[in-house]
Amino acid sequence: MTGLDRSQTPKTRPVPQKRTALVASLDIGTSKIACMIARLKPCPGNEALRGRSHAVELIGYSQIQSRGVKAGAVVDLAACEQAVRQAVAVAERMAKVRVESVLLSVSAGRLQGQLIEAAAEIRDGAVTEADVSRITSTGMRHATGYGRTVLHALPVGYALDGVKGIRDPRGMVARRFGVDMNVVTADATVANNLMLVVERCHLNVEAMAASPYVAGLSVLTDDEADIGAAVVEMGAGTTTIAIYSGGRFVHASGFAIGGQHITMDMARGLSACIADAERIKTLYGTVLTGGSDARELMSVPAAGDNERDVPQIVSRATIANIVRQRAEEIFEMVRDRLADSPFAAEPKARVVLSGGASQLTGTLELATQILGRPVRIGRPLGFGRLPNEAKSSSFA
Repeated sequence: MTGLDRSQTPKTRPVPQKRTALVASLDIGTSKIACMIARLKPCPGNEALRGRSHAVELIGYSQIQSRGVKAGAVVDLAACEQAVRQAVAVAERMAKVRVESVLLSVSAGRLQGQLIEAAAEIRDGAVTEADVSRITSTGMRHATGYGRTVLHALPVGYALDGVKGIRDPRGMVARRFGVDMNVVTADATVANNLMLVVERCHLNVEAMAASPYVAGLSVLTDDEADIGAAVVEMGAGTTTIAIYSGGRFVHASGFAIGGQHITMDMARGLSACIADAERIKTLYGTVLTGGSDARELMSVPAAGDNERDVPQIVSRATIANIVRQRAEEIFEMVRDRLADSPFAAEPKARVVLSGGASQLTGTLELATQILGRPVRIGRPLGFGRLPNEAKSSSFA
Protein backbone atom coordinates (compact mmCIF):
# COMPACT_ATOMS: atom_id res chain seq x y z
CA MET A 1 0.00 0.00 0.00
CA THR A 2 1.44 3.37 -0.93
CA GLY A 3 0.67 6.51 1.01
CA LEU A 4 1.73 9.01 -1.65
CA ASP A 5 -0.57 11.55 -3.32
CA ARG A 6 -3.42 11.07 -0.87
CA SER A 7 -5.86 13.79 0.17
CA GLN A 8 -7.17 11.47 2.87
CA THR A 9 -5.24 9.12 5.11
CA PRO A 10 -6.42 5.57 5.88
CA LYS A 11 -9.09 5.37 8.60
CA THR A 12 -9.75 2.78 11.28
CA ARG A 13 -12.56 0.25 11.07
CA PRO A 14 -14.36 -0.87 14.24
CA VAL A 15 -13.54 -4.29 15.65
CA PRO A 16 -16.61 -6.59 15.81
CA GLN A 17 -17.88 -6.63 19.38
CA LYS A 18 -17.49 -10.38 19.91
CA ARG A 19 -14.11 -10.84 18.23
CA THR A 20 -10.62 -10.75 19.69
CA ALA A 21 -8.17 -8.68 17.67
CA LEU A 22 -4.48 -7.83 17.66
CA VAL A 23 -3.47 -4.20 17.11
CA ALA A 24 -0.11 -2.47 16.91
CA SER A 25 0.48 1.25 17.29
CA LEU A 26 3.54 3.22 16.26
CA ASP A 27 4.58 6.67 17.47
CA ILE A 28 7.42 8.20 15.45
CA GLY A 29 8.56 11.13 17.57
CA THR A 30 11.45 13.54 17.70
CA SER A 31 13.16 11.97 20.72
CA LYS A 32 11.74 8.44 20.78
CA ILE A 33 10.03 5.87 18.61
CA ALA A 34 7.55 3.74 20.51
CA CYS A 35 5.71 0.62 19.38
CA MET A 36 2.95 -1.03 21.39
CA ILE A 37 1.20 -4.31 20.56
CA ALA A 38 -2.07 -5.08 22.30
CA ARG A 39 -4.75 -7.72 22.28
CA LEU A 40 -8.34 -6.47 22.23
CA LYS A 41 -10.64 -8.80 24.13
CA PRO A 42 -14.45 -8.52 24.17
CA CYS A 43 -15.70 -7.67 27.62
CA PRO A 44 -19.17 -7.65 29.20
CA GLY A 45 -21.04 -4.39 28.88
CA ASN A 46 -20.99 -3.78 32.62
CA GLU A 47 -17.17 -4.01 32.66
CA ALA A 48 -16.35 -1.96 29.55
CA LEU A 49 -15.48 1.71 29.61
CA ARG A 50 -18.11 3.82 27.91
CA GLY A 51 -17.80 3.75 24.14
CA ARG A 52 -15.48 0.73 24.25
CA SER A 53 -16.53 -2.84 23.63
CA HIS A 54 -13.10 -4.39 24.24
CA ALA A 55 -10.54 -4.54 27.02
CA VAL A 56 -6.97 -3.65 26.04
CA GLU A 57 -4.20 -6.04 27.11
CA LEU A 58 -0.68 -4.85 26.35
CA ILE A 59 1.48 -7.80 25.26
CA GLY A 60 4.53 -6.10 23.75
CA TYR A 61 6.10 -2.66 23.66
CA SER A 62 9.34 -0.87 22.91
CA GLN A 63 10.81 2.59 23.20
CA ILE A 64 14.07 3.48 21.47
CA GLN A 65 15.90 6.69 20.64
CA SER A 66 14.53 8.30 17.51
CA ARG A 67 16.68 8.91 14.45
CA GLY A 68 16.02 10.87 11.29
CA VAL A 69 13.14 12.88 12.77
CA LYS A 70 12.92 16.59 13.58
CA ALA A 71 9.84 18.29 15.04
CA GLY A 72 7.90 15.09 14.37
CA ALA A 73 8.71 15.09 10.63
CA VAL A 74 11.01 12.72 8.75
CA VAL A 75 14.26 14.41 7.71
CA ASP A 76 16.38 11.29 7.02
CA LEU A 77 14.40 8.44 5.47
CA ALA A 78 17.02 5.71 5.88
CA ALA A 79 17.85 6.55 9.50
CA CYS A 80 14.19 6.74 10.46
CA GLU A 81 13.43 3.44 8.71
CA GLN A 82 16.22 1.69 10.61
CA ALA A 83 14.90 3.00 13.94
CA VAL A 84 11.31 1.98 13.14
CA ARG A 85 12.44 -1.53 12.18
CA GLN A 86 14.28 -1.83 15.50
CA ALA A 87 11.31 -0.57 17.56
CA VAL A 88 8.85 -2.92 15.87
CA ALA A 89 11.21 -5.91 16.17
CA VAL A 90 11.69 -5.38 19.92
CA ALA A 91 7.93 -5.15 20.50
CA GLU A 92 7.32 -8.24 18.34
CA ARG A 93 9.83 -10.29 20.31
CA MET A 94 8.18 -9.37 23.58
CA ALA A 95 4.69 -10.12 22.24
CA LYS A 96 5.84 -13.27 20.40
CA VAL A 97 3.84 -12.24 17.33
CA ARG A 98 4.49 -10.71 13.91
CA VAL A 99 2.58 -7.59 12.96
CA GLU A 100 1.58 -6.72 9.42
CA SER A 101 -0.02 -3.32 9.96
CA VAL A 102 0.17 -0.45 12.45
CA LEU A 103 -1.89 2.47 13.67
CA LEU A 104 0.35 5.50 13.14
CA SER A 105 0.08 8.63 15.30
CA VAL A 106 0.92 12.05 13.85
CA SER A 107 2.07 15.06 15.87
CA ALA A 108 3.79 17.08 13.13
CA GLY A 109 2.51 18.76 10.00
CA ARG A 110 0.85 21.77 11.66
CA LEU A 111 -2.19 19.90 12.93
CA GLN A 112 -5.32 21.98 12.51
CA GLY A 113 -8.94 21.35 13.39
CA GLN A 114 -11.67 23.06 11.40
CA LEU A 115 -15.39 23.08 12.15
CA ILE A 116 -17.23 22.29 8.92
CA GLU A 117 -20.99 22.43 8.36
CA ALA A 118 -22.55 20.31 5.62
CA ALA A 119 -26.16 19.56 4.73
CA ALA A 120 -28.13 17.61 2.13
CA GLU A 121 -31.65 16.55 1.26
CA ILE A 122 -32.82 13.14 2.47
CA ARG A 123 -33.77 10.93 -0.44
CA ASP A 124 -35.92 8.28 1.24
CA GLY A 125 -37.43 10.11 4.21
CA ALA A 126 -35.31 8.44 6.92
CA VAL A 127 -31.61 9.01 7.52
CA THR A 128 -29.48 6.01 6.57
CA GLU A 129 -25.84 5.08 7.11
CA ALA A 130 -25.28 5.97 3.45
CA ASP A 131 -26.64 9.48 4.07
CA VAL A 132 -24.21 9.94 6.97
CA SER A 133 -21.27 8.79 4.81
CA ARG A 134 -22.37 10.98 1.89
CA ILE A 135 -22.62 14.18 3.88
CA THR A 136 -19.39 13.46 5.77
CA SER A 137 -17.54 13.05 2.47
CA THR A 138 -18.98 16.35 1.27
CA GLY A 139 -17.69 18.14 4.35
CA MET A 140 -14.25 16.57 4.02
CA ARG A 141 -13.92 17.83 0.45
CA HIS A 142 -14.62 21.39 1.61
CA ALA A 143 -11.96 21.14 4.34
CA THR A 144 -9.06 19.77 2.29
CA GLY A 145 -6.86 22.68 1.24
CA TYR A 146 -3.83 22.61 -1.04
CA GLY A 147 -1.04 20.51 0.44
CA ARG A 148 -3.19 19.27 3.33
CA THR A 149 -4.43 15.77 4.10
CA VAL A 150 -7.42 14.77 6.23
CA LEU A 151 -6.65 12.73 9.35
CA HIS A 152 -10.13 12.82 10.90
CA ALA A 153 -13.63 13.93 9.97
CA LEU A 154 -15.55 13.39 13.19
CA PRO A 155 -19.15 14.49 13.74
CA VAL A 156 -19.64 16.99 16.56
CA GLY A 157 -23.42 17.19 16.21
CA TYR A 158 -26.27 16.56 13.78
CA ALA A 159 -29.33 18.56 12.74
CA LEU A 160 -32.65 17.44 11.24
CA ASP A 161 -34.67 20.13 9.45
CA GLY A 162 -32.69 22.78 11.33
CA VAL A 163 -33.16 21.21 14.77
CA LYS A 164 -29.69 20.77 16.29
CA GLY A 165 -28.46 18.61 19.15
CA ILE A 166 -29.20 15.25 17.48
CA ARG A 167 -26.65 12.68 18.67
CA ASP A 168 -27.53 9.75 16.36
CA PRO A 169 -29.77 10.57 13.38
CA ARG A 170 -29.87 7.11 11.80
CA GLY A 171 -33.43 5.93 11.26
CA MET A 172 -34.92 9.33 12.10
CA VAL A 173 -37.24 11.06 9.63
CA ALA A 174 -36.49 14.46 8.09
CA ARG A 175 -36.40 16.33 4.81
CA ARG A 176 -32.96 17.89 5.35
CA PHE A 177 -30.02 16.46 7.25
CA GLY A 178 -27.03 18.48 8.50
CA VAL A 179 -23.82 17.74 10.34
CA ASP A 180 -21.16 19.77 12.14
CA MET A 181 -17.77 18.07 11.80
CA ASN A 182 -14.35 18.51 13.31
CA VAL A 183 -12.08 17.96 10.32
CA VAL A 184 -8.44 17.59 11.37
CA THR A 185 -5.78 18.06 8.70
CA ALA A 186 -1.99 17.92 8.51
CA ASP A 187 0.63 18.80 5.92
CA ALA A 188 0.37 16.14 3.23
CA THR A 189 4.13 15.92 2.72
CA VAL A 190 4.74 15.19 6.40
CA ALA A 191 1.99 12.55 6.54
CA ASN A 192 3.07 10.91 3.29
CA ASN A 193 6.70 10.58 4.36
CA LEU A 194 5.70 9.08 7.71
CA MET A 195 3.62 6.50 5.81
CA LEU A 196 6.50 5.90 3.41
CA VAL A 197 8.87 5.06 6.26
CA VAL A 198 6.43 2.48 7.61
CA GLU A 199 5.81 0.96 4.19
CA ARG A 200 9.58 0.64 3.59
CA CYS A 201 9.54 -1.58 6.69
CA HIS A 202 7.05 -3.86 4.86
CA LEU A 203 4.19 -2.81 7.11
CA ASN A 204 0.79 -1.46 6.15
CA VAL A 205 -0.51 1.75 7.67
CA GLU A 206 -3.91 0.64 8.88
CA ALA A 207 -4.83 4.17 9.95
CA MET A 208 -3.31 7.50 10.90
CA ALA A 209 -4.47 9.52 13.90
CA ALA A 210 -3.63 12.91 15.37
CA SER A 211 -1.55 12.24 18.47
CA PRO A 212 -3.48 14.60 20.80
CA TYR A 213 -6.73 12.85 19.82
CA VAL A 214 -5.18 9.49 20.71
CA ALA A 215 -3.85 10.95 23.97
CA GLY A 216 -7.34 12.19 24.82
CA LEU A 217 -8.82 8.74 24.33
CA SER A 218 -6.12 7.39 26.64
CA VAL A 219 -6.06 9.87 29.53
CA LEU A 220 -9.50 11.51 29.81
CA THR A 221 -12.22 10.17 32.03
CA ASP A 222 -15.77 10.01 30.66
CA ASP A 223 -16.82 12.91 32.87
CA GLU A 224 -13.96 15.10 31.66
CA ALA A 225 -14.79 14.42 28.01
CA ASP A 226 -18.48 15.18 28.66
CA ILE A 227 -18.00 18.35 30.69
CA GLY A 228 -15.20 19.62 28.47
CA ALA A 229 -11.43 19.25 28.68
CA ALA A 230 -8.28 20.04 26.74
CA VAL A 231 -5.45 17.54 26.32
CA VAL A 232 -2.03 19.14 25.84
CA GLU A 233 0.52 16.63 24.58
CA MET A 234 4.00 17.96 25.27
CA GLY A 235 6.38 16.08 23.02
CA ALA A 236 10.05 16.64 22.29
CA GLY A 237 9.60 18.50 19.00
CA THR A 238 5.95 19.54 19.07
CA THR A 239 3.17 20.52 21.45
CA THR A 240 -0.30 19.51 20.28
CA ILE A 241 -3.77 20.16 21.67
CA ALA A 242 -7.06 18.27 21.50
CA ILE A 243 -10.30 19.69 22.86
CA TYR A 244 -13.21 17.51 23.93
CA SER A 245 -16.76 18.63 24.70
CA GLY A 246 -19.98 16.69 25.07
CA GLY A 247 -17.95 13.50 24.87
CA ARG A 248 -16.65 14.38 21.39
CA PHE A 249 -13.34 15.51 19.89
CA VAL A 250 -14.19 19.03 18.69
CA HIS A 251 -10.90 20.81 17.91
CA ALA A 252 -7.16 20.29 17.37
CA SER A 253 -4.10 22.50 16.98
CA GLY A 254 -0.38 22.44 17.60
CA PHE A 255 2.97 24.14 17.19
CA ALA A 256 6.56 23.01 16.67
CA ILE A 257 8.05 23.73 20.09
CA GLY A 258 8.60 21.06 22.72
CA GLY A 259 10.90 19.52 25.28
CA GLN A 260 13.88 19.28 22.92
CA HIS A 261 13.92 23.07 22.71
CA ILE A 262 14.53 23.12 26.47
CA THR A 263 17.46 20.74 25.94
CA MET A 264 18.93 22.99 23.24
CA ASP A 265 18.45 26.07 25.44
CA MET A 266 20.42 24.33 28.19
CA ALA A 267 23.17 23.23 25.81
CA ARG A 268 23.62 26.83 24.65
CA GLY A 269 23.16 28.44 28.05
CA LEU A 270 25.58 26.08 29.82
CA SER A 271 28.01 25.62 26.88
CA ALA A 272 27.42 21.89 27.23
CA CYS A 273 27.05 19.12 24.69
CA ILE A 274 23.48 18.10 23.83
CA ALA A 275 23.75 14.70 25.54
CA ASP A 276 24.87 16.31 28.81
CA ALA A 277 22.15 18.95 28.53
CA GLU A 278 19.50 16.24 28.10
CA ARG A 279 20.86 14.32 31.09
CA ILE A 280 20.84 17.45 33.28
CA LYS A 281 17.30 18.30 32.17
CA THR A 282 16.09 14.79 32.97
CA LEU A 283 17.78 14.61 36.38
CA TYR A 284 17.52 18.20 37.60
CA GLY A 285 15.10 19.98 35.26
CA THR A 286 12.50 22.03 37.12
CA VAL A 287 10.48 25.17 36.53
CA LEU A 288 10.41 25.93 40.26
CA THR A 289 12.97 28.20 41.86
CA GLY A 290 13.73 28.44 45.55
CA GLY A 291 16.10 30.34 47.80
CA SER A 292 18.41 27.36 48.26
CA ASP A 293 18.79 26.76 44.50
CA ALA A 294 21.29 29.59 44.15
CA ARG A 295 23.53 27.92 46.76
CA GLU A 296 23.31 24.40 45.29
CA LEU A 297 26.12 24.05 42.76
CA MET A 298 26.90 21.36 40.21
CA SER A 299 29.60 20.63 37.66
CA VAL A 300 28.77 20.69 33.94
CA PRO A 301 31.30 19.18 31.49
CA ALA A 302 32.35 21.59 28.76
CA ALA A 303 31.29 20.86 25.19
CA GLY A 304 33.93 19.43 22.88
CA ASP A 305 36.64 16.78 23.05
CA ASN A 306 39.38 18.81 24.70
CA GLU A 307 40.05 17.06 28.01
CA ARG A 308 41.81 20.17 29.33
CA ASP A 309 38.62 22.23 29.18
CA VAL A 310 37.57 23.03 32.74
CA PRO A 311 33.99 22.01 33.67
CA GLN A 312 31.62 24.82 34.52
CA ILE A 313 30.21 25.24 38.01
CA VAL A 314 26.59 26.36 37.79
CA SER A 315 23.81 26.72 40.32
CA ARG A 316 20.54 24.81 40.30
CA ALA A 317 18.85 28.22 40.02
CA THR A 318 20.58 28.83 36.67
CA ILE A 319 19.25 25.53 35.34
CA ALA A 320 15.74 26.23 36.64
CA ASN A 321 15.69 29.68 35.00
CA ILE A 322 16.63 28.22 31.61
CA VAL A 323 13.93 25.55 31.86
CA ARG A 324 11.30 27.96 33.14
CA GLN A 325 11.74 30.53 30.35
CA ARG A 326 11.02 28.00 27.61
CA ALA A 327 8.24 26.29 29.60
CA GLU A 328 6.55 29.66 30.11
CA GLU A 329 6.70 30.28 26.35
CA ILE A 330 5.10 26.89 25.64
CA PHE A 331 2.24 27.42 28.09
CA GLU A 332 1.65 30.98 26.89
CA MET A 333 1.29 29.63 23.34
CA VAL A 334 -1.07 26.92 24.63
CA ARG A 335 -3.10 29.62 26.39
CA ASP A 336 -3.38 31.60 23.14
CA ARG A 337 -4.45 28.50 21.18
CA LEU A 338 -7.12 27.71 23.76
CA ALA A 339 -8.40 31.29 23.64
CA ASP A 340 -8.92 30.94 19.86
CA SER A 341 -10.80 27.64 20.17
CA PRO A 342 -14.22 26.41 21.36
CA PHE A 343 -12.55 25.83 24.73
CA ALA A 344 -12.66 29.58 25.43
CA ALA A 345 -16.37 29.23 26.21
CA GLU A 346 -15.53 26.92 29.14
CA PRO A 347 -13.27 29.06 31.39
CA LYS A 348 -13.18 26.51 34.23
CA ALA A 349 -12.79 23.34 32.17
CA ARG A 350 -9.79 21.17 32.96
CA VAL A 351 -6.51 20.83 31.09
CA VAL A 352 -4.79 17.43 31.10
CA LEU A 353 -1.07 17.29 30.30
CA SER A 354 0.60 14.31 28.64
CA GLY A 355 3.89 13.61 26.88
CA GLY A 356 7.44 13.43 28.13
CA ALA A 357 7.96 17.17 28.64
CA SER A 358 5.03 17.27 31.07
CA GLN A 359 7.11 15.26 33.56
CA LEU A 360 9.44 18.16 34.40
CA THR A 361 9.20 19.10 38.07
CA GLY A 362 6.82 22.00 38.63
CA THR A 363 5.08 21.73 35.26
CA LEU A 364 1.70 21.27 36.92
CA GLU A 365 2.04 24.41 39.03
CA LEU A 366 3.33 26.55 36.15
CA ALA A 367 0.58 25.39 33.79
CA THR A 368 -2.10 26.14 36.39
CA GLN A 369 -0.67 29.63 36.91
CA ILE A 370 -0.39 30.57 33.23
CA LEU A 371 -3.53 28.86 31.90
CA GLY A 372 -5.71 29.93 34.82
CA ARG A 373 -7.49 26.58 34.81
CA PRO A 374 -7.42 23.35 36.81
CA VAL A 375 -4.63 21.14 35.46
CA ARG A 376 -3.62 17.53 36.05
CA ILE A 377 -1.03 15.13 34.63
CA GLY A 378 -2.58 12.39 32.48
CA ARG A 379 -1.87 8.67 32.77
CA PRO A 380 -3.05 5.88 30.41
CA LEU A 381 -6.49 4.53 31.38
CA GLY A 382 -8.22 1.29 30.45
CA PHE A 383 -5.14 -0.89 29.90
CA GLY A 384 -4.55 -4.33 31.37
CA ARG A 385 -1.11 -5.68 32.32
CA LEU A 386 0.56 -2.30 31.86
CA PRO A 387 4.18 -2.40 33.11
CA ASN A 388 5.33 0.35 35.47
CA GLU A 389 7.62 1.95 32.88
CA ALA A 390 4.65 2.36 30.50
CA LYS A 391 2.34 3.99 33.05
CA SER A 392 3.79 7.50 32.80
CA SER A 393 2.33 10.40 30.85
CA SER A 394 4.97 9.92 28.12
CA PHE A 395 3.18 6.70 27.08
CA ALA A 396 -0.30 8.27 27.04
